[in-house]
Amino acid sequence: MPNANEDNPSALNQVQSRAVSELLRVSPVADELARRFQEAGFSLALVGGSVRDALLGRLGNDLDFTTDARPEDVLKIMRPWADAVWEVGIAFGTVGGQKDARVGDVSQSFQIEVTTYRSEAYDRTSRKPEVSYGDSIEQDLVRRDFTVNAMAVALPEKEFIDPHGGLGDLAARVLRTPSTPEASFSDDPLRMMRAARFAAQLDFEVAPDVVAAMKAMSERIEIVSSERVRDELNKLVLSAHPRKGLTLLVDTGLADRVLPELPALRLERDEHHRHKDVYDHTLIVLEQAMALEEDGPDLTLRLAALLHDIGKPRTRRFEDDGRVSFHHHEVVGAKMTKKRMTELKYSNELVKDVSRLVELHLRFHGYGTGEWTDSAVRRYVRDAGPLLDRLHKLTRSDCTTRNKRKATALSRAYDGLEERIAQLQEQEELDAIRPDLDGNQIMEILGVAPGPVIGQAYKFLMELRLENGPMEYDAAVSALKEWWAAQS
Repeated sequence: MPNANEDNPSALNQVQSRAVSELLRVSPVADELARRFQEAGFSLALVGGSVRDALLGRLGNDLDFTTDARPEDVLKIMRPWADAVWEVGIAFGTVGGQKDARVGDVSQSFQIEVTTYRSEAYDRTSRKPEVSYGDSIEQDLVRRDFTVNAMAVALPEKEFIDPHGGLGDLAARVLRTPSTPEASFSDDPLRMMRAARFAAQLDFEVAPDVVAAMKAMSERIEIVSSERVRDELNKLVLSAHPRKGLTLLVDTGLADRVLPELPALRLERDEHHRHKDVYDHTLIVLEQAMALEEDGPDLTLRLAALLHDIGKPRTRRFEDDGRVSFHHHEVVGAKMTKKRMTELKYSNELVKDVSRLVELHLRFHGYGTGEWTDSAVRRYVRDAGPLLDRLHKLTRSDCTTRNKRKATALSRAYDGLEERIAQLQEQEELDAIRPDLDGNQIMEILGVAPGPVIGQAYKFLMELRLENGPMEYDAAVSALKEWWAAQS
């Protein structure tokens, strides 16, 4: 295991002890698999993120291994042993599997990936890496993204392999590349985004030469597929310190190419500072939204917080009285959100939800000190639908004023709105708002067959329901007949 002959022996001793305990925990699975590879004439090592996380004391049940065995040999070894095996990544040299094992007194399920020693690189026009297999673990480690991910533990003998000083960088909490940053990023430009992601996930600093290479080579990210960019962005946004990663993307110019709406928020301020720095405000809103999460990181909420004001640059106006306005920036922003998320290949459902939150995030500001009618409250709930809880969080997070009196007033006003929503929900089941008559009843009462008129009648009754609340059956029938008579 790790040698402590480094500049900071106390820090290294701490990581050593954490690693030993973590590796002992997974030994029943890892050692058993390693012995099977040995018996077949191959070597196996725990590698990359699994070693890093073991050293940080946060190794989970997802284990990454590397081997000199080719994928077809890995399959032969894995199939009789694992509870499940999959070949989704076999074109890239990776075989996946699941193994249920008893660790101490607890049954656990381990997700395993075994990847053949390899090297991969992009050419200048390709969006997919070219994979070639290697013959040594040293060759495999040098092609990895960062030194803290370029460590391995040979199994079952537990020999620690660290040719690029990853252990020292881990103790120093810094991200460096095993080879030169330029060579590393030329091989796989996505590593530039991974630098920002790991900085956000681990709260590490990025070495100055790595940052310089990110700035110089930012245009190379354009050859990477939208799906891979999106996946890295998601991991960054869902991390513990997304501001750190996002700031790095913006400062290096990468954001200009993958999420240009974010750096565009750095609007020049007018000489009298009559409007806030929208970029910094956005990052504060993101952090405040994170603080309101109840069941772990929420990608929908975080993306909405990040994108909620992206319509401001296009709608900014300097008024005659010196004020700065952003009229309808929420509507423009919702359209921009839809366009950007679609280009990044997000699911239709997520695009719809995030765009809707962006569109609705200003609605509350018409509430004042409680002037909304019950009808307006019903419409607010209806328009938010299943996003209501997230809209509550986004709206509260959007208050970043340093004026304590104003902040308190906004908070109290929203408290009042939530109380009214709760009261109406209790009285009227707002979550399931629908007209007091359904389509079949409408056809029976009006004596008409299915057709566009049923939809028109349904819409009329819905508006009546939102305006007046629940109606008795006879009153709803009477209102429907009056509407029908007026259509003639």
